[in-house]
Amino acid sequence: MNREESGQQPLPRETTDDQEKVSVLVVDDHPIVLDGVTVALSNTPWIAVAGFARSGREAVTAVELLRPDVVLLDLRLPDMLAPEVVRELRAHRPGVKVVIFTAYPEHAALNAALDAGAHAVILKDTERSDLVDTIRRVNAGERVISTSLEQDVNVLLAKRLRERGLTRREYDILRRMAMGETNPEIAEALGLTRNTVKTYVQRTLEKLGARNRIEALTRANECGIL
Repeated sequence: MNREESGQQPLPRETTDDQEKVSVLVVDDHPIVLDGVTVALSNTPWIAVAGFARSGREAVTAVELLRPDVVLLDLRLPDMLAPEVVRELRAHRPGVKVVIFTAYPEHAALNAALDAGAHAVILKDTERSDLVDTIRRVNAGERVISTSLEQDVNVLLAKRLRERGLTRREYDILRRMAMGETNPEIAEALGLTRNTVKTYVQRTLEKLGARNRIEALTRANECGIL
C-alpha cells in the first residue's frame, strides 16, 4: 500500500507505456525493506513496482486491485502466517507468482509456504542481481529454490517435530488449523474421517501443552514449527 498515505491505498499500476513490464507487489511490514526493495527493483527497466502492502490482508486486497504478476512476500507478517497468505493470494489470483522474501532461512514455515504454492524463496541479504533474476525466472514459470536450502528446511522441521514429539501427520493437521480450517475441512483435504482428525487434534494439543487451538498455534509458532 502507498506508504505516503499511511498504508491505506496501493500505488496505481504503471501506465500503458509499461504494460509489458513484470509488475511486482512488495509485501513487508518494515518501511526500510520496502524502500530498499523499491530502489533495487526500480533500477530494472523491465520491472514495475505495482504497489506495497504491510500485512497479509492488505496483500490480498492489493492483489485483487492491482493484479500483479509477482508478489514478493515477507515470511513473517503481523496478521497472517505466510502459508495462509500464499493460499489467499492464489485463491484470488490463481496465476500470480509468489516469492518468499525472508531473513530467516531456518524457519520451518518456509516448508509450509512452499507446500501452499509459493514459487521461490530468496534471502533478504541477497544481491540485487539475484533478486531480479529470481523474479524473472519465476515470472517465466520456474520454481526457484536451492536444493540445499530446501533440504535444510526439511531437516530443521523434522528436528523440531521430534523435540515436541509430533508426527508429520500431526504437523499437517496443525498447519491446516493455522490456516483456519475446521475438522471437517481437514478430514476432507487429508482423506481422513472426522473422528480421526479429532483424535489427532487432541493429541497435538496435549503434546504442545495447550488447552485449545489458539494456544496450540501460539506455542507452535513460538518454537518455530509454524
